[in-house]
Amino acid sequence: MAWAPDPFTAAGAPAPGGADRPCLPQVRGRLAEYASMPVLQVLRRLESGPRGLTEEQAQARLVRHGENVIAGSGAPGRAARLLRAATNPFVLILLALGGVSAVLGAFGATAVISVMVLVSCWLQVRQEHRFDRVAATLRAMVSTTATVVRRARAQASPMVREIPIDQLVPGDVVNLAPGDMVPADIRLLRSAGLSVDQAVLTGESLPAAKHIATDQAATSGPGPAGDLGAFDCPWLCFMGSTVATGTGTAVVVATGASTYFGVMHARLPARRAETAFDRGVKGVSRALIGLMLVCAPLVFVVNSAVHGLRFAALWFAISVAVGLTPEMLPVMVSTALARGAKVSARRKVIIKRPPALHNLGAVDVLCVDKTGTLTHDRITVDCHLDAEGHPDPEVLRWAAINSAWAAQDDEAILVNELDEALLTHAEQRDVPLDGWTGVDVIPFDPARRRGSVVVRTGLGTETLITKGALEQVLECCTRLRTRHGDTPLTDADRDRLRELTDRHAADGVRVLAVAVADQPVRIGGYRPSDEQDLTLVGFVGFRDQPRPSAAAAIAALADRGVTVKVLTGDHPLVAARICRDAGIDPGRIVLGEDIAGCDDAELRELAGQTTVFARVDPEQKAHIVRALRAAGHTVGFLGDGVNDAMALRDADVGITVESAVDIARESADVVLLRENLDAVAEAVTDGRRTFANITKYLEIAISSNFGNVLSMLAASVILPFLPMLPMQILVQNLCFDLCLLPLAFDHVDPRTLRRPRSFEPARLTRFVLLLGPMNTLADLTAFAILLHTTGSHPTPAAQALFHTGWFVENLLTQAAAVHLLRSPRLPSLRDHAALPVLLGTLALTAIAVALPYSPLAPVLQMAALPAACVLLLLLVLVLYCVLISAAKARWNKATSLGSHDVAKVHSS
Repeated sequence: MAWAPDPFTAAGAPAPGGADRPCLPQVRGRLAEYASMPVLQVLRRLESGPRGLTEEQAQARLVRHGENVIAGSGAPGRAARLLRAATNPFVLILLALGGVSAVLGAFGATAVISVMVLVSCWLQVRQEHRFDRVAATLRAMVSTTATVVRRARAQASPMVREIPIDQLVPGDVVNLAPGDMVPADIRLLRSAGLSVDQAVLTGESLPAAKHIATDQAATSGPGPAGDLGAFDCPWLCFMGSTVATGTGTAVVVATGASTYFGVMHARLPARRAETAFDRGVKGVSRALIGLMLVCAPLVFVVNSAVHGLRFAALWFAISVAVGLTPEMLPVMVSTALARGAKVSARRKVIIKRPPALHNLGAVDVLCVDKTGTLTHDRITVDCHLDAEGHPDPEVLRWAAINSAWAAQDDEAILVNELDEALLTHAEQRDVPLDGWTGVDVIPFDPARRRGSVVVRTGLGTETLITKGALEQVLECCTRLRTRHGDTPLTDADRDRLRELTDRHAADGVRVLAVAVADQPVRIGGYRPSDEQDLTLVGFVGFRDQPRPSAAAAIAALADRGVTVKVLTGDHPLVAARICRDAGIDPGRIVLGEDIAGCDDAELRELAGQTTVFARVDPEQKAHIVRALRAAGHTVGFLGDGVNDAMALRDADVGITVESAVDIARESADVVLLRENLDAVAEAVTDGRRTFANITKYLEIAISSNFGNVLSMLAASVILPFLPMLPMQILVQNLCFDLCLLPLAFDHVDPRTLRRPRSFEPARLTRFVLLLGPMNTLADLTAFAILLHTTGSHPTPAAQALFHTGWFVENLLTQAAAVHLLRSPRLPSLRDHAALPVLLGTLALTAIAVALPYSPLAPVLQMAALPAACVLLLLLVLVLYCVLISAAKARWNKATSLGSHDVAKVHSS
């Protein structure tokens, strides 16, 4: 492959306005060629250097290449949104019914159906556009950043700073630390203990070791140009992968669409995996469409059999089908989710994807990591003990030297909170840490559960200092340091040391072992295999105080039917103490090693019975989350570390905090700007409040429409004419659906927020079957009154009076239904609807009363109602309110028993 002389064309994304998107062989060849160059040639090709680009150079390249984003990952345009809205099942049904009406020559009905389609699509597109703008603003508050080396001008000193990943350009020099996402395709310049998880690209289950290349190794290359062996090249890292351990410095060779990830992303389907929210909406939609497909043909068959008016019966059945179609459901869902996301944002909770709000409300199991959730995540040193359990400042000195040189290594190893606590404590105790020269670092990683540094005193020897979990450090030890000198480490010593650390762990103290070994001066770096033949010198203990608010937050979640489970890599006794302090009964604690051999069925049963899992690794956390989901739970996971990323992805809703590592924030659906469980409890409530308003729309709309269909079937048998004209049905349905949209802004009864809720077609069916017939009873009463007014064989004028009377009665009862069914309580000054709902129902009432007397009355073939008839219809309205209230009381009694059963299940 011929190499393009222009470094920007070669390395960067295509110019915004112009060049074609690169293909996969081109990207493979480009990466292979970069891998085969000596590092200085790479920097020259990119017109960069170890001191990074100047701001002027970076801005020029950003203009040329565009932002470092994956093509097609932005929000869809208005045309795409309109197409998606138009292909909604309910809209497609309306379009089909409108087409049939046009064929039958019912152009008035076609016009009304077209208006309904346009209004539905326009409102949905508008709401989605508004939500995308709000979501983009909220995501910007927690946007992923990269650590870049840049200069203000050519002669200025380089500065290390954080910039949004989308501002990276080819030639930028970036620093990598554990938990960082690799922000682009890069070539390593320096590294220390670096390993990268590139499973998203290669499917590897283990992180790949990465290190810099000698010029000889680089010129040998990873393979022929275009060979996929570039993934095996240790000095290349790829966008989309994640730093597992160690650190590095690298130069960006490709961004955006020119990265391997960018090209592969363009070839993948854009649709996300189906969520619980998607499945719920789909299930309800199927149920409603099924209801319409049964009822509409039944209305046609009955009318044509009784009256023989097949054309009129078909037109009437089409109008009934339109009336049963909740065409505003997508608009209602979009509006409710958008409002819920804005409310959550005011509570410092960022919803990255709309369905996550529903999933939050549906969560019945919340898995959390202990540190930073139940505790303050402010670690302090509690003790420093020798191997016999006595305080020993020498142990503190060795541990602090380990932390100091891990922090001061020239590759800038990320300092964790334990190291910070040790260094602070050593400084307060005036422990001398000078006189040592750092030689090498073997970084900590979750698999080894230990980390080491190598230091030199100038006396011809080097000292390896290891610090980590007791069991993992003991694996490397053969001797024990006591007050009487070094002695061989026996099995009895190992048991005594475990008992010592268990006693401290039971008091909530996390204990790390410290070991040392003298090494001859060597040429070349140290590896984990050099951690052997060590001498255990003692322990350092850390304490992380429980959050005072944790117990109240746990109780609030339990009151909402959410069970909290703790998944931690910490010592089981430490986890148990912290859980008890937070008001959680740990019960029998299960260790990671206990679930290693469990099959899926066994783990499902174990996960349901266990509250605390300790010593679990990242894969085991994700496995537990999947097991809980397979058992039928809706699972949330709250975590902020590299080891939480897998579980965040596998949960129904992944929750993290603003200060989390990049990969955790990218994997999560929800980002908390407050780092405690209080925010989660409030977010769960917001999700349930949003879903409650969506449910109100479904229950009120479907029960009312179903009652009307039953009324029409009865009227078809009783009356010698159609009870309402098709055009009147369509207008009534449009007015009612628009009146229901303000429910997205309604107040919610606190009793509906007590337990997890999701879309339940069976529950909706029971509600409709109980409440819908109450509407029918009121309609039949209205029929009797109107027949008495018009006579058993009415003239066309009398029929118009009947149609008008039922039209008015229907709209009035529907307006009343909004207030009677929006809450388990009866309407009152204390429990009233929100102002938008009040205005919507007042508008519906005004339309019902004024339309028969308006200029539109002749168009809709309506007649002015006599005063006596209006008074009688008001009595029907009173009867309807009584019937609905009685049916609602019965429903509340039944569902309160159901809630009690659910509470018992959760408590068990």
